[in-house]
Amino acid sequence: MSEIFQRTGEELLLLQNWSKLSQEVVAGFTTKHGGISDEPFATFNLGLHVSDVVSSVRHNRQTLANLLQFPLERWVCCEQTHDSRIEKVTKSDGGKGVVDYHSAIAGTDGLYTDEAGVLLTLCFADCVPLYFIAPKQNMIGLAHAGWKGTVKNIAGKMVRLWNEREHIPFDDIYVAIGPSIGSCCYIVDDRVIHLVNNVLGETNSVPYRLISVGQYALDLKELNKVLLIKAGMREEQIYLSHYCTSCTDHLFFSHRRDNGKTGRMMAFIGRREE
Repeated sequence: MSEIFQRTGEELLLLQNWSKLSQEVVAGFTTKHGGISDEPFATFNLGLHVSDVVSSVRHNRQTLANLLQFPLERWVCCEQTHDSRIEKVTKSDGGKGVVDYHSAIAGTDGLYTDEAGVLLTLCFADCVPLYFIAPKQNMIGLAHAGWKGTVKNIAGKMVRLWNEREHIPFDDIYVAIGPSIGSCCYIVDDRVIHLVNNVLGETNSVPYRLISVGQYALDLKELNKVLLIKAGMREEQIYLSHYCTSCTDHLFFSHRRDNGKTGRMMAFIGRREE
């Protein structure tokens, strides 16, 4: 299967598949190149919470806004806490968390909207970006799923929320699972696997393998895919990126590879106003 994210210039990977679903939607993931931040955040760090120079991050965000032709005052940013809280947002939330972290939407790891002219944004450095779209209903969403958000099933929570609260049939929802750390590089312990097994329940699909006593290679992307299917999604409406953020050191920051001192990529999705 071909890679769903295609590189566009040095700064961006765009989600190509969804241009067929909606011409107005722009969705993608940034690389670590094209900004002005210094080491260890060199150069296109988009996270305000990692002790980078704030003016450099603001400059980098403006660069991305210019590339996407989506002004900063239309962006919505969160205080990500590795939980499963999801918020529906509107244009009135535009600008939150853009120039300072304190104004971000508090304690939230998932966003969705049915309004055009809103860019949903979240920051990443190994965790799984989840992109959601229901073209018939003009609904888009974005979620941040590290292992904690994954075992709290933020993926399943988003699609069930759309189904139950927004009355969107599961058959109308498509999900893309973006670049993140792969099982090639992600080793976890018994404590994490216990929580993984709890959220999986009865299933024949186990997205991890034992590599030594108490050590497992975990495929977070595959785990989120399984949880989406358990929530009601069809497999053919879920797309996976093959990129591992840890392996692909020429493109991405990686919290694990870089020992916690690194920048952040940004996942984004928005629907342009006609």
